[in-house]
Amino acid sequence: MSGLVDSIRENYQRALDQIAGAAHRSNRDPEDVRLVVVTKSQPLEVVRSAIEAGVKILGENYPEEGVTKIQSMPAQSGVEWHMIGHVQSRKARLVADHFELLHSLDGLKLARRLDRFAAERGRVLSVLLEFNVGGEESKSGWEASDVSAWDAFLPDVSAVLDLPNLHVQGLMTMPPLGTVPEDSRRFFRSLRLLRDHLASLYPKADWRDLSMGTSADYTVAVEEGATLVRVGTAIVGERKYNPEKEA
Repeated sequence: MSGLVDSIRENYQRALDQIAGAAHRSNRDPEDVRLVVVTKSQPLEVVRSAIEAGVKILGENYPEEGVTKIQSMPAQSGVEWHMIGHVQSRKARLVADHFELLHSLDGLKLARRLDRFAAERGRVLSVLLEFNVGGEESKSGWEASDVSAWDAFLPDVSAVLDLPNLHVQGLMTMPPLGTVPEDSRRFFRSLRLLRDHLASLYPKADWRDLSMGTSADYTVAVEEGATLVRVGTAIVGERKYNPEKEA
């Protein structure tokens, strides 16, 4: 396993270096950007190797797969677990029970269930609001591709902000897949502008985070203000297996 640890450590450091370069290009502090290493569909060996390699935050797309991995790791591993994929309402309890941050809160119904389950656990769950800035029907999140229609989702945003056991701390998006990283820039910029708009409307809320950018375009995301980038393949390699899709 030492070879795998070394490989992940090298890739992880390379990604951190590239994040730092992108931050400097945009006059930002690299310390303001956190790297989430995505281990979706990776076996436990890869997760253990990533932790040994010094990875601080791991991101999972499927609640049940993520919980299995969390429970298989030592409690003192020191790693932070984020849920970054779409969450079905019936999986909300798993997220409220086991994850530090949900990147992909995409509706009021899910928010209310998460709030209830977090209350039962006696905790406050940190969440990011997911917005669809690319207008793709296949993508989750509140529709935000048309600036003139932004007012439509404000009642939902207000309702989520009022939930006592959720702490909104920013926004997340997944732009349309482009052929080059630069294709994503305008979508990242749109999310930043949306965040600034919401911050002006709800100044008492916490809008610190922008989760955007993956292996294909994370340096562009950092240049446009990302504070969380989600990088999997570039660090841990291609997925090793395909879990059954959660129905």
